[in-house]
Amino acid sequence: MQKITIAIDGYSSCGKSTLAKALAQRLGYNYIDTGAMYRAVTLYALENNIIDDAENIDVETLLKALPKIEVSFELNTKTHNSDVILNGVDVERDIRTMKVSGLVSKVSAIKEVREKMVALQRQMGKKKAVVLDGRDIGTHVFPKAELKLFMIADPDIRAKRRQTEFSSKGQYFTIQEVEMSLLKRDMADISREESPLTQADDAVILDNSDLTREEQLEFVLKLIADLQFISREEQSQH
Repeated sequence: MQKITIAIDGYSSCGKSTLAKALAQRLGYNYIDTGAMYRAVTLYALENNIIDDAENIDVETLLKALPKIEVSFELNTKTHNSDVILNGVDVERDIRTMKVSGLVSKVSAIKEVREKMVALQRQMGKKKAVVLDGRDIGTHVFPKAELKLFMIADPDIRAKRRQTEFSSKGQYFTIQEVEMSLLKRDMADISREESPLTQADDAVILDNSDLTREEQLEFVLKLIADLQFISREEQSQH
């Protein structure tokens, strides 16, 4: 079977990571959570007082620190997922807090930060057989990906999913707090100047509001099978 690049974009809490992980496991592909990479940079900025209590970013200091910020992934033998490693330390749990979630769009909007992370993402995915999820994978990072998905879901469902995710990690917020956080994140992602969240022209829209995890996985696996069939048909004609 031909190895391909699968780019999954979409709004926060639409289940991009869940689908990407399932696809990678089923196909034997590598999974790259690009959003987690920006979260790691955000965590670094918070831990090093580059972001103050008023949520202002000292961009000059952050840019000077960029060469010292190393982000990678390491397989967690207990969860069988890839954990985010920041400068040699597993920060998978630390990057999933509400504080980081509320600031990551600001950090990811900084041109130099995106340039460094995109370069790392392209390096990780250059051999194909990879699933990447984020905000600009199909439009900017891998515009020639063989399969592009753009995920959406009902806003209320997204908020409930994110609230459940926080609760599972011992972080408790009202549904109103979560909804406001998501709205703020959406606006920042859509309106930023550097690689804003947009749907690629050739992306397949996947609304998983009423789909189970298995149903959406099977939907995408059929897309891949159809893609492979078309590729074989084209080859046979030459």
